[in-house]
Amino acid sequence: MANRNTHSTLLIDEYLRQVAPTDKMPEDIGPVLFGLFGEVGGIMTAAKKHHREKEVFVGYRLMVEEEFGDTLWYLAALCRRLELSLEELLSAAISTDDYSSILAASDMENGTLARIVIPRQVMALDPALLTLGEAVSRLLRLASDPTNPEAVLVPFIDCYLKAIQVSGLSFGDVARSNITKTRGRFVAPDTSTLPTFDSQFKEEERLPDKFEIEITQRKSGQCYLRLNGVFVGDPLTDNIHKSDDYRFHDVFHFAHAAILHWSPVMRALIKQKRKSDKRIDEAQDGGRAIVVEEGLTAWIFSRAKDLNFLEDQQSVSFDMLKTIADFVRGYEVEHCPLNLWERAILDGYAVFRQVRANKGGVVIGDRIKRTIGYRPL
Repeated sequence: MANRNTHSTLLIDEYLRQVAPTDKMPEDIGPVLFGLFGEVGGIMTAAKKHHREKEVFVGYRLMVEEEFGDTLWYLAALCRRLELSLEELLSAAISTDDYSSILAASDMENGTLARIVIPRQVMALDPALLTLGEAVSRLLRLASDPTNPEAVLVPFIDCYLKAIQVSGLSFGDVARSNITKTRGRFVAPDTSTLPTFDSQFKEEERLPDKFEIEITQRKSGQCYLRLNGVFVGDPLTDNIHKSDDYRFHDVFHFAHAAILHWSPVMRALIKQKRKSDKRIDEAQDGGRAIVVEEGLTAWIFSRAKDLNFLEDQQSVSFDMLKTIADFVRGYEVEHCPLNLWERAILDGYAVFRQVRANKGGVVIGDRIKRTIGYRPL
């Protein structure tokens, strides 16, 4: 961050290039300032939980790293609108005697050494966060008076960098995790780079590349599934006092299989678990993974039900997607970007609404194209 030749500045170059396509906000700086203010509040909330609950708050590091990353994103967006160089502002912030540099191994591919800039004195957490809060509040004046923005931006960045250090985080880790998060949410993935999870297994242990599953409802109200003329799974009802058509929810597992290439539930239904690898069979295809997918599906359904099963919805809330990411952490599907999860949910509910309206139908999955569709019986 000290000059244009340091590793950290190269990181800033890369960060700005990667996150620029994720900036979908209005050109007005007002919403960006409010977002920046809110994210600093998020940092303080996470720190408060950590202080109050200590080691019980196991998600502290991930949560606070995410809040610092989102703060950096809004800072970059603000600089973009003010036509200021974030790199130059960073350099100005660390040019005082409050910072020193050390020679450290770079994590760049060429393995060169770089100078990493750190604060000379470590502040206590509470004063560092209070100072950061005061600094972000001064930024709000830019909404009505954007003249001389450097006068408030440089002190804010100084407080931000010191708060990162006192929180026990790395600026590089904050920036990299934010790239992964924002691009995964807002940038459509290159399907050729997405994981398939079972391409190295034998055909009988892979989810089928293409499938058509017939869903029928009998007079009893029970729902039946049939694949290639063979009944699979058990007949389902809604399992709730007030009917809500959850008996058709296997559609969502089929959407997961086709679009995410992941569904321990579908593997169990069609008996195509990866049993040749005991570790994969137990950890990724076993009972716990099945419960995770079923629980996640039921949770999303409870929210989608209040939104008319996502009819006319063009997106899924970021909060829901972040909760999904927490839900599946530790399972192979965590490597799927949030954008792909959004597609699986929206496309899955589009098919569900058709199945629901017709009390059945044929669900058509194509893992090669990562699509799911519907055909009437």
